[in-house]
Amino acid sequence: MWPAGPASAPEPSPQAPLAVLSKVELRVSCRHLLDRDTLNKSDPCVLLLMQSQGQWTEVDRSEVIKSNLNPVFAKIFTVDYYFEEVQKLRFEVYDSHGHAGVGTHDDDFLGGMECTVGQIVAQKRVTKPLFLKYGKFAGKSTITVISEEISGNNGYVELAFRAKKLDDKDLFSKSDPFLEIYRIDDDRSEQLVYRTEVVKNNLSPIWEPFKVSLNSLCSCEEKRKLRCVVWDYDSRGKHDFIGEFFTTFEEMQKAMGENKVQWDCMNPKYKIKKRNYKNSGVVVLLDLKVSTCVPSCAESCRAEPCRPNEYLKALVAVGEICQDYDSDKKFSALGFGARIPPKYEVSHDFAINFNPDNDECEGIQGVVESYQSCLPKIQLYGPTNVAPIISKVARVAADEERTKEASQYFILLILTDGVVTDMADTREAIVRASYLPMSIIIVGVGNADFTDMQILDGDDGVLRSPRGEPVLRDIVQFVPFREFKNASPTALAKCVLAEVPKQVVEYYSYKAFPPRCPQPDTPDSNLSSPQ
Repeated sequence: MWPAGPASAPEPSPQAPLAVLSKVELRVSCRHLLDRDTLNKSDPCVLLLMQSQGQWTEVDRSEVIKSNLNPVFAKIFTVDYYFEEVQKLRFEVYDSHGHAGVGTHDDDFLGGMECTVGQIVAQKRVTKPLFLKYGKFAGKSTITVISEEISGNNGYVELAFRAKKLDDKDLFSKSDPFLEIYRIDDDRSEQLVYRTEVVKNNLSPIWEPFKVSLNSLCSCEEKRKLRCVVWDYDSRGKHDFIGEFFTTFEEMQKAMGENKVQWDCMNPKYKIKKRNYKNSGVVVLLDLKVSTCVPSCAESCRAEPCRPNEYLKALVAVGEICQDYDSDKKFSALGFGARIPPKYEVSHDFAINFNPDNDECEGIQGVVESYQSCLPKIQLYGPTNVAPIISKVARVAADEERTKEASQYFILLILTDGVVTDMADTREAIVRASYLPMSIIIVGVGNADFTDMQILDGDDGVLRSPRGEPVLRDIVQFVPFREFKNASPTALAKCVLAEVPKQVVEYYSYKAFPPRCPQPDTPDSNLSSPQ
């Protein structure tokens, strides 16, 4: 989305159509699940389903956790995140009886929850109640989903561990050990990274190699502390603590290089109570392999010059008309909804030429070139907040009105997928802007539901703010690009700009500003004539 310069034109939203923005990892945990078993607690498992063409299809499923009403699942669900689409997810929790596939009639349904990928990505952590059939609450049961995006420069690490001489926690057999790895976040909370399989009756187990993303393991920070815990498995869910150790990914790499790849597995209570306590066994890193991500086809395309997408087609069609009415042919071009370099913080108002002191581009071709250069350098990110850009242009228009008696009129062209998440703020911003020398053109790109965008266009009624205040005048024109896919650029521009002349006249009539005669085009004249 992009505001234009004085009496000027458009700016596009830095989005390529239907491009995979990133892979998203989803971690799931539950609290206070219903107990469906008579002798033990429920054995929960989570199914992930995604809606496509109105049908729910299973994407993946977690492991079954025995006898646990507050499970933290080790399974990481990975989904493609499309910023332009509403991707509906459904999480279903079952008490598995193990007779057949999870989710069959033999299993007890413990509850379900629906949301979208965008909601989880935007909020990072979503906790919602679980519902049974017919909208009935599943008691106090809740499900929490945590999302982490895997950026294009992320990599993966393959790890393999074994242990030696672990403490024996069983009376009539040997321990059944498994290993858990936790990442310690900045707020000191712990995030489960991986849980190995259980090796039965073995004090020197060798666990299967596993692969995790570096983002998942250490947030791509090699010095981030990791807590590794060894347990003796209990089928009733009451696992016995054997010991723990702390390390970092940096230390793991260094240890492999120096061939010092083992840690004492320590039980803090034993260390205090037992005078000659050394450890509860040792854990050995057998292998560590790092691999970098290979960009997907969509990501590769974004890094190369591509054929014009819908954003560029709309930009050029409208911009080439508008630029004839701009004296200096310089256009502000701003983006929203992306993580931008160098710190990759989310911004809803950034210059696509990455020059915050001067966001103007030379001509519409300059906007196009900045757009194409910007796209591979950013990470597109929700939510889609439109109000900040409208408010920014409105502030510029207000300053112009105060200092120069509105000698310039502003046109804001918004190119968006239509999934606006700040509708109330957007309506408020439009009402405020209706008193200023500006018009707003919205071109809806893609196949999203544009119902909300149609509401912003006042053709079918007076737009009002959330507080009920009406717009002074209709300043919004909305057009879905899909209706002009096979039409000429001229037809699109004609429809998009049809209401602008009337809106300009209405503003100056409201302000009672008389027309100003253009100055003669002579060498001594001021070429910045009033618009």
